Amino acid sequence: MDNDVYGHINNVVYYSWFDTAVNSYLIQQGVLDIEHGDTIGLVIETQCNYFASLAFPQRVEAGIRVAHIGNSSVRYEVGLFAQGEHRSAAKGHFVHVYVDRQSRRPVPLSEPFRRILESLL
Repeated sequence: MDNDVYGHINNVVYYSWFDTAVNSYLIQQGVLDIEHGDTIGLVIETQCNYFASLAFPQRVEAGIRVAHIGNSSVRYEVGLFAQGEHRSAAKGHFVHVYVDRQSRRPVPLSEPFRRILESLL
């Protein structure tokens, strides 16, 4: 399903990979619980530039960094690479605003969360 009618990964899949790369990292670091945590991240802005085609079943690697940390928001930048390649096939960014799961109102980032984010600046 990843490949479109032109034989390469459809552009919407790249956005899914951005989200997966960031959320996976945060889960592995123990600062995000997507199933039971009180805080969740909502995407409020996203953008992507494409430089080379990727196609299933090619393996894709992602590099992430944090470009900006606000009170309740974070701008992540992500590069997607064909496995083993040094030049990105795509790069993009998205901004998460972290909110209370129930009220959907912004909440300040916790200190442990900030420390993990600062390691990616």
